[in-house]
Amino acid sequence: MSVQSLSGDSATADACGEIAVRFMLDAEASPGLLPRLLQPFARRDLTPDRMWSHRNGAVMHVEIALEAMPEQMVHLVEGNLRQVVGVQQVSLLRPGADVRPSAEVRPAAEVRQAA
Repeated sequence: MSVQSLSGDSATADACGEIAVRFMLDAEASPGLLPRLLQPFARRDLTPDRMWSHRNGAVMHVEIALEAMPEQMVHLVEGNLRQVVGVQQVSLLRPGADVRPSAEVRPAAEVRQAA
């Protein structure tokens, strides 16, 4: 599914306060990563339309897309994804907008050392 297909019904989704979004993440590859990434959606009774993952050495690249997500939930899910153990970076893509990388997530040990 391409970006064009995600934005195809944007007029209908906008009327309901829903938008198409794609979350693109880089995280440390671990056996429990993928289920942990789905939890923020499941807690809000949201089912992603597409999930794709690819492992490249010690890093897992993951994309989670929804064609109609309530707009008020986007920042909540984005925040929850940033808090998942092992997540290094979260980028949010909305049709018609540029990719917006979120603040890079650093392990707690690095944060303590920087302080």
